[in-house]
Formats: sequence, structure tokens, C-alpha cells
Amino acid sequence: MSHSARLSDYRAALTTPGMRGPVVASLLARLPIAMVGLSLLLYVERATGSFAVAGMVSAAALVGVALGSVVQGRLMDRFGPTRPLAWVIGMFAFFVTVSVLAVEAGASVFLLVPLALGVGMTEPMVGSASRALWERMVPAGPTRMAGYAYEAISMEVFFILGPGLAGLLLAAPWAGTGVVVGAVLMVVGALWFAFNPVVRAWGPVEQAPRPLLGAFAYPGMRTVALAALGFGVTIGFVEVAVPAFAKAAGHASMGGLMLSLWSISSVVFGVLYGMRPWPRPMHLRLPVLLGGFALLAFLLAIPATLIGLAVALFLVGTLITPQSTAHSAAIEQVTPNGMAAEAFGWVITSVTVGLAIGQGLSGQLIEHFGTRPAFIASGVAGLLIALAVWLLRGTVQRGVPAEVPARSEMELASR
Repeated sequence: MSHSARLSDYRAALTTPGMRGPVVASLLARLPIAMVGLSLLLYVERATGSFAVAGMVSAAALVGVALGSVVQGRLMDRFGPTRPLAWVIGMFAFFVTVSVLAVEAGASVFLLVPLALGVGMTEPMVGSASRALWERMVPAGPTRMAGYAYEAISMEVFFILGPGLAGLLLAAPWAGTGVVVGAVLMVVGALWFAFNPVVRAWGPVEQAPRPLLGAFAYPGMRTVALAALGFGVTIGFVEVAVPAFAKAAGHASMGGLMLSLWSISSVVFGVLYGMRPWPRPMHLRLPVLLGGFALLAFLLAIPATLIGLAVALFLVGTLITPQSTAHSAAIEQVTPNGMAAEAFGWVITSVTVGLAIGQGLSGQLIEHFGTRPAFIASGVAGLLIALAVWLLRGTVQRGVPAEVPARSEMELASR
């Protein structure tokens, strides 16, 4: 299978008959993905005056996303996206509404945390369905790879825009404006996506019995998830250390802007890398990209000024989108057909857990030793996990075990 994509392949992917509606709808649904959580954190902090409470609420929402992504993915593989998304959209709207009312009523952290967990668990996983739709609508080859790369690149754009929008809306007369605007965008986009004719045609599918752990039961999938975990851990360390560095330099407001720099280079280099990826074999690409990303992370420990850190972040960011694209492409190689949405859910869960681990450890290091050890720890953690992925690379090379033959959804539906 080809794992490269030219500019013409991106054009072919985005003009695939029937895909225009789902593509636009998924853009609207995923735009607030980096906005809702941050807006909730800022809203709770403004209402309670406590970053400790706000941090607990934000962490609960993150845990909820990690738990909900796999469950939603499995349901979408089994029933198609429309029915599961319709249910979670309703529950998401409910949890967001109750959470806002609870904050306004001055509820305690013991109520806010479980409500935030519910918000995260019911956040519509349109990204999983959108990624799986490319597998259904586009034949294997460069055009499909361009679709996967587009998914990764668009997510990076949202991670650039989301925090900025959250910050702008915090200046509105009511501090909860960002939460409500983000939730409305997500609900409208998810409903539009779920009830698009192409998506509705992806109906219930009769499936062969699958393992209790679903896609995670396959060794190759566990290796891909490990690579995604390392990706998240490495980023998690940096996402806490950069704002802390900016604050120590006397420019606390620059922290978010600094992080946007590596998202910009990630998007630009991601497009170029997709045209001629290296290494070509996926089982080598996963550990090499993670290892390269970890090595670049050590550069962040060198600068003593914000300008120097900005340059380093721009360089480090070049290997973000290539990894996201590789994780999406590897799913085809390590799981049977009909498990794409759930498998991508495991990737989301792994990255989310990695972010939580990295952010938690980074905060402790910064509190006691400063930002430089946190940047160094980012590189060390990434290298160690990259080594583990390298040792397990054979599971990705072998792909789906022979004793569990992959079946297409069309084959299963025709039974």
C-alpha cells in the first residue's frame, strides 16, 4: 500500500463524490475540540477564583474524552455513526447545560467534576467517524492517504484556532460564552454530519464475533496505541512547560501564542511530508517519527529567551502532523475492516492519557526544579517509548493475525 500523497491526491480526496457535506460538517463539529475544554477551565476559574478547582474540572473532562472515544467508536462500527452520534449529542447538550447551571449556582467541586466527566464522555467523536468514512468512500492508495493526512492537518489547524477563540470569548461580558459557543458549534456540526445522506447510508453491519477488547486485542493495534501514548506524553510535558517558561520570562500572555508556533510548522511540514514520507514501511515509521520528535524536544531545553524558545518550538513542531497521519494510516494495517472508528478511538484515548500523564509530571518537575528539566524529561520519555515501539515493530509489520481474517463491511453486510 502506498503511504504517500501528492497535492493532486488531496484535491481528489476532498472532491470525492458525496464527501463534500461530511467534510464541511466535520470541520464545524471539530473546530471547538481544543476550545471547549479550555473555555470550561477558564470559566470555572473565573467563577470560583481557584485554578485548583478549574484544573480538576478540566482533568475530569479529559478523562471523559479518553473513556468515551472507544465506546463511541465501537458503537459507530456496529450501528453506523448516525444513531450513536444522535444519542451522544443529546447527552452532551444535557451535560453542558447542567454544568453551566451548576457553575452559575456556585456548586462545589464534588458536583462540577462528575459533570465535567460527563461532558468529556459524551463529546461527539465526529473525528473517529470522519476518519473511518475515508476508508469506506475512497479506495486504498494515495488518495485515501491524502484523506488521512487532511484529517491530521485539519486537527492541527483547530488546535491553533481553538485556544485563540477561547481567549477571545473570555473577554465577553459573560465568562461562560466560550463554553456555550463551542458546544453549539459542536452540536450543530455533529448533527449535520450524522444526518448527511452518505453517513446515514452507513447503516448497521452484521459483524463476525470480535474480541472483548475489540481492536485493542490485536498486537499491532496495541503497538500503534503505544506510539500514540508516547506522542501524547511528549506533547504533555511541553504544553505545561512552555506557558511556565513564558511566565518566568515576564510574558505570561505569550504562552498560548508560543504553542501555536509548533502547530503552524506542523501543518506546513505535514503537507510536505505526506508527499514523500520516510521511512516508507509503517512498522519503521512509527518508532522513527516518535524518536525523532523526542530528540527534537531536547532543543527546547537550550534557549534562555522567548525568541530562542519560539525558534525551537517551530523546529520541534515539524514532526507532529506526520505522526498523527501515521497513526491513522497504520490502523488499516493492524486491525480488520469494520473496526476503523473504534481503532481510531483507541488512538484518541492513548493520546489523551499520554497528555494527562505528561502534563501531570511536567507540573511537578516545574514546581520543584524549573522548566528545563521538564523539557529534558519530555525528550527522555519520548525516546523510551519510541524504543519500546521499535522492539514491538514486528507486530505492525505482520498486520492482522492470520487466524482472524479481515472482512470488509460489504462482505459482512452481504451475509
